This record gives sequence, structure tokens and C-alpha cells, in this order.
Amino acid sequence: MRKSLVYFIVASFFTLSLSTFVGCREDKSAKEKVEEGIEEVGDGIEEGAEEIGDEIDDATDDN
Repeated sequence: MRKSLVYFIVASFFTLSLSTFVGCREDKSAKEKVEEGIEEVGDGIEEGAEEIGDEIDDATDDN
């Protein structure tokens, strides 16, 4: 479970830093950049929740 949390945090930081580099090259308004960033963070949270759910399923299947 701890690994999943670490992976989620790393993926979130990677997504945010990647969106910063890509976002600077495009002519977008501040509102569009914020909305895009929120969507990416939401996607990262969903992926992290799925990973944690998988870890829980794996742990309960082993017992």
C-alpha cells in the first residue's frame, strides 16, 4: 500500500511538471491551463485509486 501511495505521488508530480513544460509552449489562457491541470490531477487520482484497489484485492486474495 505504501508503494502505491509513493507511485501516486510521483505520478502526480510528473504530470504537473510535464503539463508546466507543455503548457508554456501553447498560447492558452490562464483559465484553460488551470482547467487542464485540474483534469490531469483528477486522472492521476483515479489511477492511484485503481492501483490501491488492485493492491487491496491482491492482499485479500492471498489470505
